[in-house]
Amino acid sequence: MPALLKDRHHGTWLLLVLATGITCWVRAGGIVGLAAAAGTLAIAYFKGRLVILDFMELRDAPTIWRAVVEGWLLLVSILVFAVHWFSLAGRVSV
Repeated sequence: MPALLKDRHHGTWLLLVLATGITCWVRAGGIVGLAAAAGTLAIAYFKGRLVILDFMELRDAPTIWRAVVEGWLLLVSILVFAVHWFSLAGRVSV
């Protein structure tokens, strides 16, 4: 098993599987709320960044390409969280 982890792609794959398992455990366990949504989205961002850097081979790409793709991922993650936050704010009675 340790020989498999010496290859970056195998290690990345294992991290992706573990992160997916954690996300499923959190959400299937019925954990809800803003903190659970933020945690789930943070894990999704982490997974997306791993895919971008290791499987799309942008780890050694020019800085501009990394900045554009990682910036896009960050922007989409922030927008998804904002939409979720605003949807929760509309349901709260004051």
